[in-house]
Amino acid sequence: MTIHYPNGARFSPSQQPNKKLKLTTYGGRGMTLEQELNESNQYYLANDVAVIHKKPTPIQIVKVDYPKRSAAVIREAYFRQASTTDYNGIYRGRYIDFDAKETQETTRFPLDNFHKHQIEHMRSCLKQGGICFGLVKFVKLDQLYLLKATDLISYWDHQDTGRKSIPLKVFDDIALPIHYRLNPIIPYLDAVDHLI
Repeated sequence: MTIHYPNGARFSPSQQPNKKLKLTTYGGRGMTLEQELNESNQYYLANDVAVIHKKPTPIQIVKVDYPKRSAAVIREAYFRQASTTDYNGIYRGRYIDFDAKETQETTRFPLDNFHKHQIEHMRSCLKQGGICFGLVKFVKLDQLYLLKATDLISYWDHQDTGRKSIPLKVFDDIALPIHYRLNPIIPYLDAVDHLI
């Protein structure tokens, strides 16, 4: 399947389609950060704590093949527009908006994991009184942090004249650590309570 961005540029996945996918395991759970967040959000919803969902990525399907009557194969599609952040919803009467990122780095978080339109979206949400942040997972260290959008934006705005990454030490100093537990798997709303 061929997917294109709104500007017409072709999307090329970072992994080869015929290559065996390598799954990263977190404490034996074997889930990705996205799966863990989705399960955590289901827990929050089922227990009337918050209503937070993953935003769907808007895709325009262009070409579909029907090799069998019961199966359709998408051959070409376009991203309708640039996506904003991954998750949004409401918690304790406040609008929540955040993105989740993983890095294999062990000493820094590269700012190019975020896109300009995501930063601008967070900036706009903050202006309207929303709670915005990034959840950043250092995969090899098995460490997860909530980084306030204001701190992320500050580093983003200074990357042209300064660092193009955020050192791990900065996360230790200013971000809120999140520790895995049973239910929810990622109790990130405990950290959000510190932002409210």
